Amino acid sequence: MDDVTEPGTHRGPSGRVGFLLSQVGALASERFAGRLTALGVQPGDVGILRLITVEEGLSQQALAARLGVGPSRVVALIDELEKKGLVTRERSTKDRRIHELRLTDAGEGVMARMREIGSAHEEEVVHALSASERRTLGTLLAKVAASHRLTPDVHPGYRGARTGPPERSAGA
Repeated sequence: MDDVTEPGTHRGPSGRVGFLLSQVGALASERFAGRLTALGVQPGDVGILRLITVEEGLSQQALAARLGVGPSRVVALIDELEKKGLVTRERSTKDRRIHELRLTDAGEGVMARMREIGSAHEEEVVHALSASERRTLGTLLAKVAASHRLTPDVHPGYRGARTGPPERSAGA
């Protein structure tokens, strides 16, 4: 694609990459959240369920570290998933101080349905691209994410979402 200035803009697409990422990201987030309403879950729920699926028996402490949030935040997130009947906490047989997280049958059902929803969502978002362009875009976005030290497969939005009072910094 030529870097031609689009009507109504002062620069071509390569001079507006940040804006275009934000614009497409907002669209994708809104549509993804809309697809989830039938399942009774939110995008953040899906991210946590996916991590538990990939690493069954993941501890709450390990989940907090993966998400980059405090342990009390994870307790609140898991409480909500337990209320929805999607996750259980079980005492570890190796270390009784640790709660291991597992999906319930309902949680596994949500994740099975999520695979379908995720595929349809992905197709909708990048339908204008060829298979080769999709691979290239994915590779480039992964490179940008890595350059910012974003944790693979973990949305940075968990850090901004809080339950309860904000955590105080050491200097506060």
